[in-house]
Amino acid sequence: LNSRAMTIEQSPFGPELMAAHVSAVYRGTVSNPKALFKAILENPEGSFASFDEAVEQISRIIRECDLAPMNDIGELEKIVLDIIAANPKNVDEFKAGNAKALNALVGQIMKASAGKANPAQVNELLKKALA
Repeated sequence: LNSRAMTIEQSPFGPELMAAHVSAVYRGTVSNPKALFKAILENPEGSFASFDEAVEQISRIIRECDLAPMNDIGELEKIVLDIIAANPKNVDEFKAGNAKALNALVGQIMKASAGKANPAQVNELLKKALA
């Protein structure tokens, strides 16, 4: 809102839309909550009579802006293996006890998945692959 010189009163986020946004984040149906917030600001639809209408708008924006999380575990496993192969130094450091090296690998995987991978899944798959 600040970057657009908008007051809270000018915000498209009424209670229904804010609740729908929080619900999408809580349910894990959006990969990037900040990008969803920005998309709503860029394409305001006005006020909503109900929470259900707001949920429909949020769902539409998630689809149109491709903000859904990655659901293909096979694709994620391939990314994990590719990143492991491309970063032998980090792998060796992790195996030598440097926990921060795992974070570097997670960061590369998140980048390769365009931020759509679930970080908990990434950590689980990485640890399994490196065991």
